Order: sequence, then C-alpha cells, then structure tokens
Amino acid sequence: MRPSSVSRSLSAFVGLGLLCAAFGDLGRSWAHDAEKPAPAAAERVRARDIGIAPGLFAPGPLNAITDVGDIRVGQVTRIEGADVRTGVTAILPHGGNLFQDKVPAGVVVANGFGKFAGTTQVAELGEVETPIVLTNTLNVAQAIDGIVDWTLRQPGNESVRSVNAVAGETNDGHLNAIRKRAITRADVVAAIEGARSGPVAEGSVGAGTGTMAFGWKGGIGTSSRVLPPALGGYRVGVLVQTNYGGTLVMDGLPVGRALGRYYLKDHGERTAADGSIILVVATDAPLGDRNLTRLAHRAIAGLARTGSAFSNGSGDYAIAFSTAADVRRTPARRAGVAAYPELSNDAVSPLFVAAAEAAEEAIYNSLLMATTIERQATAEAPAARGEALDIAAVRALIARHRPPTDNRHETKRSSR
Repeated sequence: MRPSSVSRSLSAFVGLGLLCAAFGDLGRSWAHDAEKPAPAAAERVRARDIGIAPGLFAPGPLNAITDVGDIRVGQVTRIEGADVRTGVTAILPHGGNLFQDKVPAGVVVANGFGKFAGTTQVAELGEVETPIVLTNTLNVAQAIDGIVDWTLRQPGNESVRSVNAVAGETNDGHLNAIRKRAITRADVVAAIEGARSGPVAEGSVGAGTGTMAFGWKGGIGTSSRVLPPALGGYRVGVLVQTNYGGTLVMDGLPVGRALGRYYLKDHGERTAADGSIILVVATDAPLGDRNLTRLAHRAIAGLARTGSAFSNGSGDYAIAFSTAADVRRTPARRAGVAAYPELSNDAVSPLFVAAAEAAEEAIYNSLLMATTIERQATAEAPAARGEALDIAAVRALIARHRPPTDNRHETKRSSR
C-alpha cells in the first residue's frame, strides 16, 4: 500500500511501569517525546462532539469497538527523532486463549493493493485464532513474528506447530521513515499484552501514527452501534486504520470540496487518492463465517459514504468476527460434529445497517481526533507534514448547511 532516538511511547492502556517490567531485559527506552510533546487530546473532538452522528442507531456506552463482548485493544506509538512516526494496534476478540477458542470470521477485499497476512486462511476456514494486528507496510513481517511468538507462549499452546497470524497494514511512508522498519517484535508483543477493554485512543496513535486520509492526517478511529431490543439488542463495533484518499464527505456534508482539498481537483492529481484502509468489525450477534463475510461487506458501504476513491493503489480490507460464546470454535466443538446457533438471514439486515453506520463514524473519528504530525528533513527524504483536519472549518460548514432548527444529531447524541 502507498504511502538520536527520543521516544517510544506506549499508548492505549499500557503504563510505562508495566512495559518496563515486561521488557526490562531488552534495555529499551519508552518515554514521551521530550522535544515536541503531542498536542493535548482535549484539542481534538470526536464526530458526535460537533453534531456529526450518521445513521439511525445509537452508539454503545464508549462508542468504540470495545463496547462489543470482551474485546481488548492495545497500541504502541513510535515517535522518534526526525522521521520515525509509526506504531502498532492490536485487537483481541476475547480475553482467553485465542488459538484454542477461535472466533468465526469473514474477510472482504474491496481493492487488493495490500498485504493483509493470514486472510486467505480466514477466508478458507472462516475463523480467527490470533490477535488482529495493524502496522505499516514494511513491518508486516515483524507483526507476524510478534503474533506467533506471543501465541506460542500462551499456556495450553505447548504443542502448537502452526499459527495463522492475522496482520494488516497501511503505508505510512509519507510521514514515517518506513524503510527503517522501526517496529520490532517486542513492539507487537507489547501492544498485544497491553490490550485492555475500555476507551480506545484515536487519531495519531498506534498504527495510525503516520497515516494520511483525504490529504489530512488520518489515524485510528472507532465507533459502535446498539440495536434496539426489538431487533435483538446486539452490538456492532468497528475500528479503522485510515490512510486513503478521495473527496471527503462527512455525514453528507461536502467537507473536501468546501475546504478545497480533494482528489482530481481541477482534473489533476494534486491530492493523491492512493493509500489504504483496514476496517475491523466485531459483533456479539451469533453469526457464522458466511454472514460475517456479508457483515464485512457492509463496512465497505460505510467507507464509500465517506467519499473514498477506491483507487488503483489503495488496499481496502474489512474483517469481521463474532464474540458470541455460543459460536466460538472451542477444542471440544472442533473435535467432532457440533451445532452452532446462528442468527437467520432474515434477521441480519439491521446488523448490516449498524456496521455501515459504525464504519462511517469510525472514519470521521480517525480524522477529527488526529493531531498534526511532522517529519523533519533528512538525507533520505524531505520534510513532510500531516496537517490535522481544521475542526473550526468543519463546524462552520455544519452551521452553514444545518441551521439550529435541524436538531436531528443532537437528538441522537442525547440517546447515549
């Protein structure tokens, strides 16, 4: 996919003390950037904070993928020296032994210019048996290595001789010195071992540290939806790593065109559309791999609503899994004939709607929460700047297109 050490900061629920205790023997330095601290999170907003709340369904309590089941997310952010701007994001479908208690899953490729390791086996067997790890293009090998190392060390896996590591990527080479391949196996293991339930850090963190989207700074974003009791009360959550282009539309508002930054402007390629996106979709509905594949397709529908160009050089992938305990593929169930409960085809349409809505909003959150990231000039590459989306300009656009009498978003925000 397209595009002296100061800090190695661990984000999203991993404390410095925990990391040093776990990896003190490696002699690594983990601290916040002393030269240029990242802007405070309070300076950025999520979509609902400014009245952007796409769709019909209400979000979960955290409006994050961690609203679903026992999902945990961990992230390692690497901002070092002049030009290292990258990281790792790990998603764990549950807190148990993922290899032994596999989760049903499906994967969809909207455009295959990418390196999403492990997805052919997911498509073949319909299951995920490891954490899902996201990083940059040239560090997929290190991601696989870290996943395998962590999996083999889990109690109960002493006889395991084959692991299908699931590792996706986008290319952060515009802001990150990607050829340095700064991510290590230890970074990947740290992200996995530091994964926690609860709020998820968004924007310029983890695997989204160096990514771009629509010509602005992209990153990690997440959102969720809860179906009403009459539709089953199931939850759907999405986490994205955005690094793609097109003409940004936010809940129907022509943001990219209004701000003068979009693909094929004046019929030229002033703003590149190449890049990639990974969408990770989770639900607690009892679905098998066939309907999870269908659910992943609907996340692509949410991507389309944001104005994606789906360009030649973009790798656009969605992977979906279920956290429902009754459909988990345990050793006992895999040993013979097993019966799995499954939501009927006639009942899945509301989940499809929820997946599209959560994917769309997760993408908006990745942009709105992202902070400006700069890469300094070196002998290998010129300086580069990933400018954060101008929130004041987006607010002004909302006010212009939606007068105060249009309170549909405020109503949805109060339903949380």
